[in-house]
Formats: sequence, structure tokens, C-alpha cells
Amino acid sequence: MSGQNNSAWRRAKWGAGVLALVVVSGCASLPDGASRDPRDPWEGYNRSMFRFNDAVDTAVLKPVATAYRDVVPQPVRTGVGNFFGNLSDAWSFVNNVLQAKPEGAMSSFWRVVINSTMGLGGVLDPATEMRLERRREDFGQTLGRWGVPDGPYFVLPVLGPSTVRDSAALPVDFYGSPIGHVSDVAVRNSLYGVQAVNTRANVLGATELLESAALDPYTFQRDAYLQKRRNDIHDGNPPEDEERYDLEEGETPTADAPAPAASGAAPARAPTRAPRRVLRRPGARTAPNAPAAAASDVPAAPAPSASQPAPVK
Repeated sequence: MSGQNNSAWRRAKWGAGVLALVVVSGCASLPDGASRDPRDPWEGYNRSMFRFNDAVDTAVLKPVATAYRDVVPQPVRTGVGNFFGNLSDAWSFVNNVLQAKPEGAMSSFWRVVINSTMGLGGVLDPATEMRLERRREDFGQTLGRWGVPDGPYFVLPVLGPSTVRDSAALPVDFYGSPIGHVSDVAVRNSLYGVQAVNTRANVLGATELLESAALDPYTFQRDAYLQKRRNDIHDGNPPEDEERYDLEEGETPTADAPAPAASGAAPARAPTRAPRRVLRRPGARTAPNAPAAAASDVPAAPAPSASQPAPVK
């Protein structure tokens, strides 16, 4: 009985420690000059967790993944990636069905059948050679497909960037993964470990580029994740940004400027238009190299009056 009490006491202390870490991290201040993003109301906590994950990656995951990449031959690593990709295709089939995507569901179904048989349990990938496209889907995308909002951006311990919706969907994804149904605990944990190391090894080059190029790696990772998830949910074709043009308080929209007055009179001044304010949905992006103003926002130059000499052609 005392052993059970000690175990419960240890769990309670561990939970209290985690809660304290979350509370302290949530009180972290933003970097100097940083403005709060409405998609990221918990940025103080998220930045602290980002630094924690980066420390774990630097100390453990990155060295192991680098050694794995340097020691294991490329064909073997490709086979390992194909194996786990085949397992993910099975869960993608379920989510394609839940999202009412028959084409994606059929593609995922036949990928699993072909790669599990002709591909020696998924080690080979003949389905790709047969031009059966991989349609990755998870339960977070399924919720987004049926209108569940993203919620605030949220960085998970070790697992990294997420949102409230995607974090809530993770238990379903873990349960739906075939690895989660392996009864032997040691084998199941080994599979999860190999999958994590193989995934980390595949993105070593990308993370090194991020570290050398990004001025703020946290912001870069956050924006890239949110944009990718938006594209995933809309199958690479997200809806166009909604814009609304408002006038400043007390001003009314006006018609085009009237014609210049008679000779000797000053030309009528064209009423100016209020600055344009664009309201975007969270996650929207401004197109690069966009013009500062639309052509209709620039008032045309008045024509020369009768008292002024005509320009020489």
C-alpha cells in the first residue's frame, strides 16, 4: 500500500513540476521590438518551449540523426522511410474517407495494398512508380476539413509546432497509427524511436539552412507551419484572402473628380480617398512585391487650363 502511495506522490510531484514549467514559461516576455501576432497569443510560452525543444534537439536528436545518416547507407534509409510511409498511408486512407475524398481514399488504399505485397511489406515503393500519388491526411486535417478552426498556435514539448486543434487531434492520430497497436511495448517504442530518428535525418539539411538564413528561427518556423497546414487542409489551393476597404470616420465615398473649371479659374481639387485598410483572416499572407496602391487609388493629374500653353509635341 505504501508503494502505491509513493508512486502516486511521485506522479503528483512530476505533474506539479510540469505545471510550474508551463506557468513560468508563459510569463516569458517577448523579444525587444517584437509585436504580438494574433495567431500566437501564447508567444511567451511558445518561445520558451521552442528553446527547450531546440536544446533537446541539439543535445540528443541531431547528433543521433547525423550518426544515423553517416553510418546507414542511403538505400537502407530509403527502405526505412518507405516502410513508415506505408504505415502512414493506412491512416491516410481512413482520414480521406472521413473527409469524403474518394480519389484520395482510393489512392491510399491501393498504395497500401501494392506496397505491402509487391513492395515487401512497404520497404519498396512500387506504387509511386505506378503513379499512385501519396495523399497524406491526419485527423487534424479532417477536423479542419469540416470547419473546426485552428485555434492559437501552440508549441508542444519535443513534438514541436502545432495548434490547439492539431494538438487535440494527436491522441486520435496516435491511436489510428498501426504502430500504436503493436502489443509488445519494447517493439512499439523501438519503432517510434527509429521513425523519429529517420524523420530527423531527412530534414538535417533543411534545419541547417534555417539556422543560417533565418533572423528569427521561431517566427520562421511558426509562419511556415501555419502556412503549410493551411495548404494541407485545402489540398494546396487555399481560398483567396478576403479584403475589405473602409473609409475613415466622417468621410464618404466620392465620384471621380469633376472637369476643370473655365479659363482663369483654379481647377477643382479632386477629393482624396482615405487610406485603405485591409483586414485579413489569421494566417493570410501579403503577396510579395505587391504595389503600394492600386491604380484606381492614384488621382489623375488635372488637364491644363485654357490659360496655360499647350504642350509642344
